[in-house]
Amino acid sequence: MKLKFLITAICCLFFITQSFAQKKQNVYFLKNSGMIVSNIDSADFIRVVSEPDSGSTLYNVAEYYKNNKIKLSGKSSRVDPPWFEGACVSYYPSGKKKDLVNYKGGIREGDNYEFFKNGKLYVHKKVLSIEKANQGNVMTGDVLILDCADSTGKVIATDGNGYYIGYDDDFKHIYEEGEIKSGLKNGKWKGGYDHKTDKITFDEEYDNGNLISGKAVDGNNVTYNYNKRDVQPQFPGGLSAFGTYLGNNIKYPYGATTNRIQGIVLIKFVVQKDGSLTDFEVLRDPDIRLTAEALRVLKKSPNWLPGVQYGRPVRVSYTVPVNFKL
Repeated sequence: MKLKFLITAICCLFFITQSFAQKKQNVYFLKNSGMIVSNIDSADFIRVVSEPDSGSTLYNVAEYYKNNKIKLSGKSSRVDPPWFEGACVSYYPSGKKKDLVNYKGGIREGDNYEFFKNGKLYVHKKVLSIEKANQGNVMTGDVLILDCADSTGKVIATDGNGYYIGYDDDFKHIYEEGEIKSGLKNGKWKGGYDHKTDKITFDEEYDNGNLISGKAVDGNNVTYNYNKRDVQPQFPGGLSAFGTYLGNNIKYPYGATTNRIQGIVLIKFVVQKDGSLTDFEVLRDPDIRLTAEALRVLKKSPNWLPGVQYGRPVRVSYTVPVNFKL
């Protein structure tokens, strides 16, 4: 029996179906990692997907913090997993707006806005489609930085020109900063971070958004030179080869075929610095037989090409949905 496998970077979550006020809703209890849990006490937040409004084909998606305050609001073209379309707004626990993101076909595209915790605008970016990025000869970046303010609220960039400061999620530390021209990184940039287990400082040179050179120094005073800041880990040969590997090695469990059981198994693992896969974690388990088979094949995978950041191999957490479809 021929199998079809879907290998993407999307987050796929199991759902529980309930009905409220005569309107069908799918209620998810989720951890921040994306793992589904069985009850609200174990969850970090709740997602509710309700049927489309009259005259619309898009489902309504709302997420809530455990104190019932809104966390996210948007529309999706499907129930599971959400495939956002149009504007999607997320909120801080205080109720202040956190960001406004526009989607097309489940992918960020168009104007995106991020806000400080006080609700004031931090940065306005425009995510280009692949076609527009290519037409504009933007080789290494598909995001234009249009407007930016610093933590005091002072405007430091307008209409794609000026200075950009990149903060961490709490706006307590600066991890990168530099000049922007026509929305793209230009000239000298600097930054870094100091975590408990890792430290890095870097200096980079950009031209029209393209990284010309980078130099980083870690906590042991070791220097790394690079021309790509971040390189994601990948299966040898890329995503297509990974799909071929799964198709050639996964055997649809007999009990699942006879009972016509289908579903998406979502597995998270770590790609180590040497490319080996470890720390497997099942985020979605539609059927124990499907999950066991997906795990079996992933655990026998050949080593991947490791992720690279600032010119050095790094551990990277990676999530793979495997779609068992008869």
